[in-house]
Amino acid sequence: PVNSGCFRGKKMINPRSQLFWKTWKESLKAQMAKRAQQAKGAATAPARTTHGGLEDKDRIFQNLYNDHGPDLQAALKRGDWYRTKDILQSNPLWVVDQVKRSGLRGRGGAGFPSGFKYWLMAVAAKKPDRPAIVCINADESEPGTCKDREILRHEPHKLIEGTLMVTHAVGARVAYIYVRGEFYNEILALEKALAEAYKAGYLGQNIFGIKGLNIDIFVHRGAGAYICGEETGLIESLEGKPGRPRLKPPFPAQVGLYGCPTLVTNVETVSVIPSICRRGPDWFAGFGRDRNAGVKLFNISGDVNSPCTVEEEMSIPLKELIERHAGGVIGGWDNLMCVVPGGSSVPYVLPDACKDVLMDYDSLRDAGSALGTAGVYVINKNNDILRLAQRTSEFYMNESCGQCTPCREGTKYTVRKVKQIAQGKYRETNLRNFWRKLEAMEYRTICALGPAAAWPVQSLMTNFGEEIKQRIEDGFDLANWLYPPEHHQYDWRYSPRSYGTPQEEEFYLFQDADFRAELVYGYEELYDKTKHWATGDWPDPDPNRYVPSWEYPIGWINTHL
Repeated sequence: PVNSGCFRGKKMINPRSQLFWKTWKESLKAQMAKRAQQAKGAATAPARTTHGGLEDKDRIFQNLYNDHGPDLQAALKRGDWYRTKDILQSNPLWVVDQVKRSGLRGRGGAGFPSGFKYWLMAVAAKKPDRPAIVCINADESEPGTCKDREILRHEPHKLIEGTLMVTHAVGARVAYIYVRGEFYNEILALEKALAEAYKAGYLGQNIFGIKGLNIDIFVHRGAGAYICGEETGLIESLEGKPGRPRLKPPFPAQVGLYGCPTLVTNVETVSVIPSICRRGPDWFAGFGRDRNAGVKLFNISGDVNSPCTVEEEMSIPLKELIERHAGGVIGGWDNLMCVVPGGSSVPYVLPDACKDVLMDYDSLRDAGSALGTAGVYVINKNNDILRLAQRTSEFYMNESCGQCTPCREGTKYTVRKVKQIAQGKYRETNLRNFWRKLEAMEYRTICALGPAAAWPVQSLMTNFGEEIKQRIEDGFDLANWLYPPEHHQYDWRYSPRSYGTPQEEEFYLFQDADFRAELVYGYEELYDKTKHWATGDWPDPDPNRYVPSWEYPIGWINTHL
């Protein structure tokens, strides 16, 4: 805000006035001179070429493994709430400026510059007709990610203190922490920490004895929907509506919760802000590469010897991260098949790229993947990558809110086709059509769930084409391998109410039906009806077999109703 040219002292300058442009030009000249001086100093100082090996004195989350307790007294010993009163008594925009200078980027997955986001919210909050609101996104539902969970149950006071600072900085007076519904114990720990903060006078009326500083924080428990991790879906859920994302614009900073300017930010993002304000933005910016500054919580799971959540420096090599903190890959590095570096929605990284890629936004983007939530999932050669892709697709199909047609129908189609590929029942000549359907799911939905469901499958087809071809040639029936024929009588797929016998299902899977026809409300009984797709001449169902009315195709209902 100090460098933006929009403020002089504590007063905001009208953007249409000549004074605004004069101040903006002066600020721009000062920034250019400062950058030239920094570049001159950087030319003489040796640039860092290696990253990683964060020392204990530089760790922000010192109770990540609950070695000292999450209560207020233990938090005070770790340095929490130190000089918070002085920070709150300073200019609120000073906090925003510190975050801006630190180079902090959002830790929720998108990686948007946090300082710029908070500054936009501070400007929008100047409107006197509507109060500003802050929402903390603790709806951590991305498979392979559990960093926010550790903060909620072991470092809740860092989250509360950071929420307090951000709420004050953007001019709000109320904040909501939206927690995933399954985090029952974490919610109890957070509510206990909030009660301690209220009792100590850190929240509520006249905080720290500062007259007129009134800020309240509330905890809201979600209903367990993955889509509520999207900021506008979170706002809809907070309002008591189904968690369905909104069209943008207007953005939440303009029209958010209850029509008020709303800032939606991540748990880890706000939890590091008190340390940035106390230690200085230059300390935080000293970690990691340019545009990828700071420290980060990484979750390492999958086929590793010691799964863990660890705080490390940004831009640490992926191979070093796995071997130093997770004990390496089960079976050795040569047994590695691929790595999912940022949660289930990002593309795979192959072993050759894993040796050199760095764990930051730019390096993983250049490698064809993304940092995302930094949920690292390691997959070795003992796994079936096609079965893993099928389970991932089923997750996104179940979590789709159904609002957008490309996502609602495309996820069903994706699950069906990936299942056919995993069972070796898909024709290789149709992979091109499948790729076009995946492209139709990208960037044609309100939120990013459609692309998130398509990217892992596209990465599968790009990086594991030989495995797909071999599976199709071998005709490996994964379903019969998981469910032997002697267990079919206990399997719902082969019960009298199912869609048919295994022979009928196999016949259907080999049909080259129209894409539109394959998505008619889950109707799959096409053993003797495939030839009727184009004409709409649907025969009467078998009178000897009960068929629920919701299984009738729409064309048959319109013809015979």
